[in-house]
Amino acid sequence: MRARDTAAELAAVTGLEVTADPGLRETYAGSWQGLTHEEILERHGEQYAAWKRGEPVRRGGGELETDVADRAAPVVARHADKLPERGTLVVVSHGGTIRTTIGRLLGLDSRHWEALGGLSNCCWSVLGEGARGWRLLEHNAGTLPEPVLGDDD
Repeated sequence: MRARDTAAELAAVTGLEVTADPGLRETYAGSWQGLTHEEILERHGEQYAAWKRGEPVRRGGGELETDVADRAAPVVARHADKLPERGTLVVVSHGGTIRTTIGRLLGLDSRHWEALGGLSNCCWSVLGEGARGWRLLEHNAGTLPEPVLGDDD
């Protein structure tokens, strides 16, 4: 719902249509869903430690990070392929889903995705076309050098 609300706000400002796709949903964390950080540590300490070491872990019996990338990256690629020359695609999702999708699109091995870091709320990343595929141009950005919208046109 948070991502849909954000997409709706962007659509209201830009006049563009929102297309929802379940492939961009948040990572399913099984029995970890809804728990605080402290509760996860208390109930699933060993599993949490393995995940933080970078081991492939189905947190709470949920999805692996590679599962998330397997469902989300093709959604982004499919929509990007439909863009007109110099077109822009805006994808609204959750930090972990965005991080794993970027890692997959860039061709990084999954053990290196953590190096990208998560995306903070209301921040974005920018990918562009490079000579040999996707390029990461910005990551976890939250400010613009000049206003995009305003009364000072």
